[in-house]
Amino acid sequence: MNIHWFDAAIIVFYLLAITGLGLYSGRRSGESSARYFLAGRALRWPMIGLALFATNISTVHLIGLAASGYDHGMVVGNFEWLAPFLLIVLGLVFAPFYFRSKISTLPEYVEGRYGPGARTVLAIMGVIGALFIHIGVTLYAGAVVFQSFVNIDIVWSILIISVLTLLYTALGGLKAVVVTEAVQTITLLLGSAAVAYFAFVALGEQGINSLEKLTAAAKPEQLSMLRTEGEYTWYAMLLGYPILGIWYWCSDQTIVQRVLAAKTERDAQLGPIFAGFIKILPVLFMVLPGIAAYVLFASSIGDNKDATLVVLIQELLPIGLQGVVVAGLLAALMSTVAGALNSTATLVSIDIVKRINPQTPDRALVLYGRITVAVVLLLAILWSMQGERFGGIFEGINQMIAVLAPPISAVFIWGIFWPRGTSQAALATLIIGFLAGAVVFCMDFPAVSSWFVGVNEQGESIRYFTQVLGIPFMLQAWWLFVLSSAILVVVSLLTPAPDRSTVAQYCWQSPLLVLTEKPLRSVFDPRTLSLLLILVMLVCYSFFI
Repeated sequence: MNIHWFDAAIIVFYLLAITGLGLYSGRRSGESSARYFLAGRALRWPMIGLALFATNISTVHLIGLAASGYDHGMVVGNFEWLAPFLLIVLGLVFAPFYFRSKISTLPEYVEGRYGPGARTVLAIMGVIGALFIHIGVTLYAGAVVFQSFVNIDIVWSILIISVLTLLYTALGGLKAVVVTEAVQTITLLLGSAAVAYFAFVALGEQGINSLEKLTAAAKPEQLSMLRTEGEYTWYAMLLGYPILGIWYWCSDQTIVQRVLAAKTERDAQLGPIFAGFIKILPVLFMVLPGIAAYVLFASSIGDNKDATLVVLIQELLPIGLQGVVVAGLLAALMSTVAGALNSTATLVSIDIVKRINPQTPDRALVLYGRITVAVVLLLAILWSMQGERFGGIFEGINQMIAVLAPPISAVFIWGIFWPRGTSQAALATLIIGFLAGAVVFCMDFPAVSSWFVGVNEQGESIRYFTQVLGIPFMLQAWWLFVLSSAILVVVSLLTPAPDRSTVAQYCWQSPLLVLTEKPLRSVFDPRTLSLLLILVMLVCYSFFI
């Protein structure tokens, strides 16, 4: 073991405790499908906000943000600080329709807006996204942490973590997932804050006690969030991130399922905005420590950037606190995997099984959901074992999102604001957009393209596929979105217009109604709090331009 026995005891105790809490919280969830999949639609906004954050901030983020801070700098913080703007979109634009239509899944909403064909395709894409993005990569990231402290094979690391998560997710449903996520959010924030604190203390001991001195000690532009060159240029972020964000925050079942379980429409709107305020913290607690690691431990970390967070923990934290932080890392993994597993169970049971046989009893739907959890987790374990091919954990997960998100984002954005969009157009957009993204993924992603290797005339190994036209993945997302939007608009205009009375239930008749539909009643109105969040984000950005 590469960790003190006391820290190991803390980790084991925490993992067993969180598993027990999940099992206890969800002990009655199997009584009905509404309890199992949507926690009885009884979640209030604080729980929704915490659960949204916990599902999002996985071990991938904790390791990946520190590693990217070490390698690229604050520019990667845009992935965190642009998220509040998309959470506002979720709260103000999408949540009202999700709540009013009383849907259980997002494909169910798409069926109401576009028809059954689009629902089926979106459900399949949702399962694929959860399998490859939310679960597979996250399991690998957690195994990297586990293996760094406990000297066992990475396969066993993945299996141990998977079994613990499977127990309370399969048995306890969404209620177990959300309750454990709330606890895990607090744990991982405290752990991340501890890493940041000791990193800044270590910098102070070297005389680096201001932002100006840290800027001077770091790489050029490492503390700037705006770049004019490279894959994270300001225009790539401005064009590409909203495409990723509309899918991830507003139309991905794994994330939005917490909003669907809201008790009231106000809870459904305030939960995402509350999560938006919490999203300010990862840049301060995860990206900045990565920059500090470059200044303090560049010789130890070298080119192995994914080891950044592990080195910070081992070098800076005292015995006892190491165990708490590592427990938080593994808790973050479990919360993300648990949320994704529950969403796939919901998609399969509600959007596939129940549609094939509408008379399926509630308890049978729950059983199908539990079987789905086990099968999807097994497939994700197999995918996670390809983790060394990801080419960097954080980069890998965002490249996958960049090719899956564009057609879904196009269908939801045009669908909720443009009543003329048709069912034929949505189906064509999802299918063609998904296939186009799959081609780009196979040509560009190391975990896939490295399988297609040949030998040139000099006897050197070469890939048959190279990066698509040299376009960074954020701009790939933008151009795939443009292609998807063009397909949706053209096919819509070539096919009969949908029934306006039906469409009116699922889209805004005017974008201005997002802000003017209801009168302002208090300073705690979702629109007022959204404005406050925007102002806070502008202040935050002003420090790192």
